[in-house]
Amino acid sequence: MKASSPGLARSLDQTFSLAWRSLVQLRRNPWELGDYSFQPVLFLLLFVYIFGGAIAGSTDEYLTFMLPGIVVMNMMFVTVYIGHGLNTDLTRGYFDRLRAMPVARWAPLAGRILADLVKQAWSIVLLLGLGFLLGFRLETSVFGLLAMCVLVLVFALAFSWVMILVGILARDPEHVQIFGFTALFPVTFVSNVFVPIETLPVWLQGIVSANPVSVLTDACRGLLLGGPVWSPILISLIWSLAFAALFIPLSLMALRKRLGH
Repeated sequence: MKASSPGLARSLDQTFSLAWRSLVQLRRNPWELGDYSFQPVLFLLLFVYIFGGAIAGSTDEYLTFMLPGIVVMNMMFVTVYIGHGLNTDLTRGYFDRLRAMPVARWAPLAGRILADLVKQAWSIVLLLGLGFLLGFRLETSVFGLLAMCVLVLVFALAFSWVMILVGILARDPEHVQIFGFTALFPVTFVSNVFVPIETLPVWLQGIVSANPVSVLTDACRGLLLGGPVWSPILISLIWSLAFAALFIPLSLMALRKRLGH
């Protein structure tokens, strides 16, 4: 027998409690945060010190160019983990157990998304902190830095629904990772994260320019280093709205079907 649904205030309280549950688990399993820590650090160090001299002439110049893009690329990749975690909860019966309690149907999903957003923020702070230690210098203002963080988190919140749908539909957590990383590699590498668009073949430049990863990277570079910002910010927000409008309904329908509602 299913428990009756609680009111809005109680549902919000349950959402924050379940999000806190996901975060508190990190004390017992700190390696879970490693996916949000080791991967971005390795990406930054490897690309700066292996490719920086060849691409930009110096590691310092390449760090300045690439750091905003690495923040964006890492944000895309770590969204896979929300789908992985959601699929783990589904396959282990966590959602089924909550259905027997007076818990709002959307609270477990919202709690996981909120916890993931906190982990996303940690990744951004970690990358920026390491970047500043390596010599990156902010050329705009603290407001630009904060605006960049908010913009990336807004995009992450919207794009996470893509991986939420994958997590609901996938047979097991391993398939979530296989599909997620396989799909994201071409999307993130066929962009302006690592090289300027004008250095690419002419036939490829249009594709790269339209890539939402490139648009968001342009916005982040503008907010951190100066240059045009309003157009790429607006287009990034439109992409965010499009991802949310398409994948939220699909994800909720798929979740209801999987849970047998």
